[in-house]
Amino acid sequence: MAPDQELIQRAIDGDERAMRRLWSQHAPHIDAVVRRLVGDPDQAADIAQEVWIQIFRALPSYRGESQFGTWAHRIAVNRTLNALRRTRRLEKIETDIEEDTASVEQSSEGTLVMDSINDATARLSPGARTVFVMHDVEGYTHEEIARELGITTGGSKSQLFKARAKLRRLLSHLVDGYDTDSSNEHAAPAY
Repeated sequence: MAPDQELIQRAIDGDERAMRRLWSQHAPHIDAVVRRLVGDPDQAADIAQEVWIQIFRALPSYRGESQFGTWAHRIAVNRTLNALRRTRRLEKIETDIEEDTASVEQSSEGTLVMDSINDATARLSPGARTVFVMHDVEGYTHEEIARELGITTGGSKSQLFKARAKLRRLLSHLVDGYDTDSSNEHAAPAY
């Protein structure tokens, strides 16, 4: 039996050390996927906890047809999308996003860029953010996104177009070196 399979079998049998080891190996990737899909760090932490509970509950159904990380990733995406749908349904959230540019602290260039990208992504509407992350970050096709979200492929493409356009505006200061809040006549119009 392969070492991963052995570890998984021990976890299925209730070995807490095996469960902790699986969690420590896969938590960075799984938790990052949840954070990117959710946007809000506090909500992401809650959902990630639900995801890991679901992964461990579903462990006996793991058949080994794909790598454990791939299987767990799929559960994370599905569980996160379900949690977001439930949250939106219960709270009937209507997000009104201001078009101000991202303000970031001065830090190293790499951190500045990542902070700007994370801030801009968090400012996307929930639907646009979800489609953007699933397509451009996670590599899902529009057909897969449409199936997962219960929308049309055209809806997926439209959300991705809107997300990219907004990200271009929000991140233009990184590329063009100008602030979209200024009276620069060449700045992208705010919508």
